[in-house]
Amino acid sequence: MNPTPTAHGYDARAFEPFALTADLAVFTLRDEQLHVLLVERGQEPYAGVWALPGGFVLPRESAESAARRELAEETGLSDDTVSGLHLEQLRTYSEPDRDPRMRVVSVAFAALVPDAPEPRGGGDAAHAQWVPYGRRGSGAPLAFDHDRILADAHDRVGAKLEYTGLATAFCPPEFTLGELRQVYETVWGVELDRPNFRRKVLTTPGFVQAVEGPPRLTGGRGKPAALYRAGEATALHPPLLRPEGRTYS
Repeated sequence: MNPTPTAHGYDARAFEPFALTADLAVFTLRDEQLHVLLVERGQEPYAGVWALPGGFVLPRESAESAARRELAEETGLSDDTVSGLHLEQLRTYSEPDRDPRMRVVSVAFAALVPDAPEPRGGGDAAHAQWVPYGRRGSGAPLAFDHDRILADAHDRVGAKLEYTGLATAFCPPEFTLGELRQVYETVWGVELDRPNFRRKVLTTPGFVQAVEGPPRLTGGRGKPAALYRAGEATALHPPLLRPEGRTYS
């Protein structure tokens, strides 16, 4: 018997169903290093293998809502806190054989978490932890195609630091220029000239805004540092371009 078409001439049974997931590349700064949130899978496929946090999108849920739900579950942050974090859609990963269970399409997101708490594994994750980006998984491949997703997310974040104020999303609400510079140095893996960086930040319209009040002691030998907050600019003019040839030794 031939499938019965709908009133609009469309028959959903003519197409094989597939699942939709939301996967997250979540970055934070810890101990002057860029860290990424990884979970150890507690179930097959890839039981015991490190992966990016994520999960299936529920029937009455958008991909972004699923990403924020998973982010709250894995970090222990409240829904209100998660709603204020930087979360952006990265791209869609749809290779037919990327998941051995069935056809699974993933909408991947990049998220930035300042002052990140200790994570707590949720769902099918046996364990979750912040891992230095350069030592993720102790060199072992991540599950599924998550190495590719993570690399794409890192490239996206690094590029957006040049022409947007995204670096401030790594910082607390009030921060010093030294803390802001550390974001750039950590994500880019370069050493920046301090006076030049300060000049560029303070002469870029809308990048940062000075905070009234006493400066903050930073723990160094110098005088207390002035505090700033993120400005209103959505794009940096001129951009703060990544220098070449000044990588860390």
